[in-house]
Amino acid sequence: MPPFSPKIAKKCGIAAWFKSRRKPLLYNGKWRAVLQKYLFIAVGGALGSIARFWVGSTIAGRIGTRFPYGTFVINMTACLIIGFVLTSMGKRADLNPAWRFLIPIGFIGAYSTFSTYEWETLSTLRSGAFLLGALYAGGSLILGLVAVWGGSWLAEAIG
Repeated sequence: MPPFSPKIAKKCGIAAWFKSRRKPLLYNGKWRAVLQKYLFIAVGGALGSIARFWVGSTIAGRIGTRFPYGTFVINMTACLIIGFVLTSMGKRADLNPAWRFLIPIGFIGAYSTFSTYEWETLSTLRSGAFLLGALYAGGSLILGLVAVWGGSWLAEAIG
């Protein structure tokens, strides 16, 4: 029996809604694949955020926090990892797609989004769109700084 069947729906009092569906929503093969993607992203994200905390706090504890060494190391290692992983995965068509959700999206996405910014900049430059790449890189840096300042200013103004 599927995990969410008409019998269970009847017991829960939603049989009329369930009968109006042609296929059970949660038992459809497409939904199973979508849920599996989110599961891999969540697991990778949990591991990436734990790794980020561990690396950042370990480096800060050993070197100090006068300069954000921990964040700097996290961003640079994330750039190395995303460059390696996406290039490797791009060459291996036989690789299970679940790895693409687990590592680059889940793990690296939680570990650092700076690496994604760098990868997208590199991809834009490699495509020959040098002006667009420079605009993206410079615009992200400058507008990101302005946005952080604006958010900080807003928080100070409100409370």
